[in-house]
Amino acid sequence: MSTAMPNAGPPAFYTVREAARILRVGAATLYRAIREDAFPAVRLRTRYVVPAVAIDCLLAEVAESGGCVDVAQLAAERRAAREFEQRGGARW
Repeated sequence: MSTAMPNAGPPAFYTVREAARILRVGAATLYRAIREDAFPAVRLRTRYVVPAVAIDCLLAEVAESGGCVDVAQLAAERRAAREFEQRGGARW
């Protein structure tokens, strides 16, 4: 009995090594960015996985901007927006 899923489609998550290979950076660089909360990832116990949608969004952002995209800045902006929403938005 095989556990492989034929024709399963694209993955929902990449390992850090796979994501690093796609981004053409070292796995250690990506691990460091993840630990510094500068790159999106999901932590499952002691293991990190990178959502495929994060890679797709990053590629779309680069294509749209036509220039350099700072992932750490994007992550900081998303964190700030999430914290703002969690606090109930603006209070006047």
